[in-house]
Parts: sequence; C-alpha cells; structure tokens
Amino acid sequence: MAKGFNKVILMGNLTRDPESRTTPSGQSVTNFSLAVNRSWKGADGQQNEAVSYIDCVAWGKPGEIITQYLGKGRAVLVSGRLDQRSWDDKESGQKRSKIEVVVEDFNFVGDGQGGGASSGSSNTNKAADNNSTQNAADDVPIDLSEIPF
Repeated sequence: MAKGFNKVILMGNLTRDPESRTTPSGQSVTNFSLAVNRSWKGADGQQNEAVSYIDCVAWGKPGEIITQYLGKGRAVLVSGRLDQRSWDDKESGQKRSKIEVVVEDFNFVGDGQGGGASSGSSNTNKAADNNSTQNAADDVPIDLSEIPF
C-alpha cells in the first residue's frame, strides 16, 4: 500500500479574530477561519467569484503568535495538513464531524492593513532591526574566491 500525502497551502483573510484557549494538559490551541477567494471566467465570458471558508487550528507557539499579531481581515499564508475530528453532539445526540487545516507553518502577508508584501514568518520571526542589519550586509560585494566549490 502506498504511503499517503496530506499537504494544504492556503492564502486568505481571517474571517474573525483568532480564538485561543488552553487544553486541560496545558497546551495552547488557536482556532481561526480563513476566507479564500477564487475567480474564473465562465463559458459565457463573465467573470465569476466564489469564497470558501476554511477552519484552521494552530497548536502551541504558532497559535500564540497568530493570536498576538493577526486579527479579522488580515491576510495570512498557511500550510499544514487536513484533519477530521469527530464528536458526539450533547444537545442533539448526533455524531458530528469536521474537517479542518492543522497549521504547521504560516507567513504573515501584507503590511498590517490587509495587503502588500510579506512581513514575517513563523519560521524566521526576525525583528525589524535584524532585517536592517541583514540588508546592510547584502550591499557588500561577494568574493567568488571564498566559495568552496
């Protein structure tokens, strides 16, 4: 049997402020929803648009960062895996299930106002002063004799 592959990459805007909580074991978890827009030209030549609303969950430090820096309307790029949860609804007595994206990595998108260039990453999380010193280092010419290959 072949090994499965489960990877999701989405870019969208938060539909509401992220909601954080702590599990009884002390683990922090953050839930949020993304609105992902899609547009296409139909057979009649008309421009069509659709929006998909995707629930996401981020565990631990990534979730804490998302809660701290992102809010409703902010753009974010997330990557992760699809996961299906099931539970018994106590009110109706029915079995319920939900598919959501478990966030493994994310990048801030935009300038803080909802659009623009990338401004951060869960992997790098560099401070603004680190970026300025890095840009200064980029201005130094590269000595090709120092490359080992």
